[in-house]
Amino acid sequence: MQTVLFHSTVFGPIHSRRLGISLGINLMPNDGKVCSFDCLYCEAGFNAQGPGRDGIPTRESVKRQLKKKLEAMLAEGQGLDVITFSGNGEPTLHPQFNGVVHDVLLLRDRYFPTAKVSVLSNATQAGKPDVAAALRRVDNNILKLDSAITATMRVLNRPASPHVIPDGVIADLKAFGGQCIVQTMMLRGDYDGKHIDNTTEAEVQALIAAYRQIAPREIMLYSIDRKTPAEQLQQVPLDELNDFGRRIQQATGITVQVN
Repeated sequence: MQTVLFHSTVFGPIHSRRLGISLGINLMPNDGKVCSFDCLYCEAGFNAQGPGRDGIPTRESVKRQLKKKLEAMLAEGQGLDVITFSGNGEPTLHPQFNGVVHDVLLLRDRYFPTAKVSVLSNATQAGKPDVAAALRRVDNNILKLDSAITATMRVLNRPASPHVIPDGVIADLKAFGGQCIVQTMMLRGDYDGKHIDNTTEAEVQALIAAYRQIAPREIMLYSIDRKTPAEQLQQVPLDELNDFGRRIQQATGITVQVN
């Protein structure tokens, strides 16, 4: 079974194809996975591997570890483009997410004031006032919408709660008033006897309608570029992604970034 990728709270820096030189913050366990989605393509593996034994890091631990790393990077003359909340699950599930974001912004301002702070989130908690407030404070709140069709979300993202449906996510993201980035993974494949394809005409039209409602400042389209826990998934070629991007941008008037 494919397992978690990140074995520390602060990791990197790494080169992100979307964000540049990125220092990662993993707010989930170092030895397990905790997420409100169980996506077929998740690089950290399936939720079935369990939450591990280490537990989630405390706010103070995150602050201490990040401060130490930023001091070391500054002393070594390293550059930094972005501090990114990512890791072994959904960062906004951390019970002190708002406070952690506050600490990270202060440390960023002290050590690398030109670096951006980004959050990669599946948007399932975006309707909660404290989470939404924190997401509004960061430079890049990159929020997932892989499909605007419930049946596809159920198969592809496998939300833990039956109450998570595209209409609810779209409404939560619309409430950001354009202060968000929507990220969509495009893929095809098979899993557990079901065919998945969010590049069909019906899927693309539904996404376009959703993007128009949300009116984000940017849309990010991407596809698989590494091993996935569901092995029969297929990458959408870059030329197709570019075609989708041009079509979506023309239909919505929103900038589309293809990676």
